[in-house]
Amino acid sequence: MKPNDLPYQPLITDRILEQKRTNIWVPMGFGKTRATLKAVDTLQLVEDSPTLVLAPYRVANSTWPDESQRWDDLSHLTVTPILGTPEERKRALRADTALFSINDENIPWLVEQFAGRPWPFRTVIRDESTRFKGHRLKQGSKRSQAIGKLAHTQIDRWVNLTGTPSPNGLRDLWGQNWFVDQGQRLGRSFDAFSMRWFSTFQESKPTKDGRWTFKVPVTRPLDHAEREIHAILADVCMSLDPKDWFDLKEPVVREVRVDLPPKARQLYRDMEKKMFMELDGIGVEAMNAAGKSIKCLQIASGFAFVDGEGDWREIHNAKLDALESIIEEAAGASVLVAYWFKPSLERLRKAFPQGRVLDKDPQTIRDWNAGLIPLLFAHPMSAGHGLNMAEGGHIIAMYESWWDLETWLQILERIGPVRQAQLGPGKEQVVMIYPIVADRTVDEVVLDRHRTKRSTQDLLMAYMRRNR
Repeated sequence: MKPNDLPYQPLITDRILEQKRTNIWVPMGFGKTRATLKAVDTLQLVEDSPTLVLAPYRVANSTWPDESQRWDDLSHLTVTPILGTPEERKRALRADTALFSINDENIPWLVEQFAGRPWPFRTVIRDESTRFKGHRLKQGSKRSQAIGKLAHTQIDRWVNLTGTPSPNGLRDLWGQNWFVDQGQRLGRSFDAFSMRWFSTFQESKPTKDGRWTFKVPVTRPLDHAEREIHAILADVCMSLDPKDWFDLKEPVVREVRVDLPPKARQLYRDMEKKMFMELDGIGVEAMNAAGKSIKCLQIASGFAFVDGEGDWREIHNAKLDALESIIEEAAGASVLVAYWFKPSLERLRKAFPQGRVLDKDPQTIRDWNAGLIPLLFAHPMSAGHGLNMAEGGHIIAMYESWWDLETWLQILERIGPVRQAQLGPGKEQVVMIYPIVADRTVDEVVLDRHRTKRSTQDLLMAYMRRNR
């Protein structure tokens, strides 16, 4: 394809070339990959070192290699994925190419391969940098710890790419930015960062019988935290607002409400009472609060596990029926269906045999964008990063609810307004979003979470008080 750079893309390229260590906080669908490839292409003229991209599996396997071959002016820039068996990875490392990509799981393996000898990748691009948000100096994932040992000793250039740098709050920023400045701006350690901009206090919670209260530690940003943190990071961050560059057509969100059949409703009420008791009896952090609700979300979706071995049984088909109506209303247009639980995928495939599953094969994405797949089932953890699916459709059905805000936003933007705008005049379409929501269930609470970004704990507690 002949290059057709949008006016903001050279700004991204220039920033990478001019600043050796930087955060590129650019919205999903803004063409970060192409702009970064342009920078890498230029760097190859002056630097005798290959570039390494750290990315989720699918992005490393298909997004980066496909993007380089998509454009005439970049087709000479081969991207070699370091994937597969150990032998296949070793063979990939021997390739004479300027750019390599590797999935997160294989980062420790790659670092180990060069133990005791020079690290060859002087430029590292961390695609979807929120994957390193949990990095700490003495803890965190093995992946970030492994590459962290080299980040400021053997790596000259480090580029963080993401469209959602702090999906769950300001505390997500420290781990990512450490790879840029080794804690120079936000604090040498996460503890120092927390002490400066956050307050931890004891919040009173009543016991379930209401006779006394107990204290729960709660951490919240100070009033001045957001303003100061953004100001301090300004010189190492680049951000762009889509509204400055596109005449965006707002998505049309149409909630599809379903009611649980009587037997399913009773089962849901029993499970909800148990959840309320557990929430009442202990102080819970957001993750734990969300965990208490999972079984309720599963029943709202239409199934329930019956043992700890993974066996499950169907409870109702209300959401399957609703999805059938959405597909019929689409009148032949392709529909992307987001699911969360494995049993739901089994049920979807059985109810809609014409559907395909978004797997690791890059050809599946190509077939979707070519209009060859009328119904595609996608898990947000597989489809949420780096994929452009706008050519294949503009309708997405959120079959069930899940708490994680980042993956919710990411999968929406695979076909979202920015992606649609990039198709060019006359080609873009208004995005249709259909959240399928079980009435009077935790589905409603999750949807409020995504609309308002309120904490999981606060929303669940409010829901519990309201329902009582």
